[in-house]
Amino acid sequence: MASKLTELAIDCADPGGLARFWCSVLDYEVQDEDDGIVTIGPPVAAERKDQLGPVPPVLTFAQVPEGKIVKNRLHIDVNPTDREQDEEVRRLLALGARHADVGRTGDESWVTLADPEGNEFCVLASRRP
Repeated sequence: MASKLTELAIDCADPGGLARFWCSVLDYEVQDEDDGIVTIGPPVAAERKDQLGPVPPVLTFAQVPEGKIVKNRLHIDVNPTDREQDEEVRRLLALGARHADVGRTGDESWVTLADPEGNEFCVLASRRP
């Protein structure tokens, strides 16, 4: 049996603020908050709690004293599910994201943004349910 990706840990200065941003991006909710660590994940309906199947990973935000210095070596890609890419980019910018310059040529099909703490992520062009 192989391992499954169940959690992505993100170091940050403001776990609560970054968690709120990503909850809005992904339609997640706070699942746990304790001593500088906030975990968010998809809402779980009571009737689906014990069903087998794919489990979307949770994101855990942990407060650290140092700031982000260089481009991420690992980043999140998101797909708009109910709107086109340009509409989703506008929505994310309104939530607090900003455009990130990471050496794009302009021919890419994705848009690179940064979250409020500067972590790069991409908005892909394809829509996925």
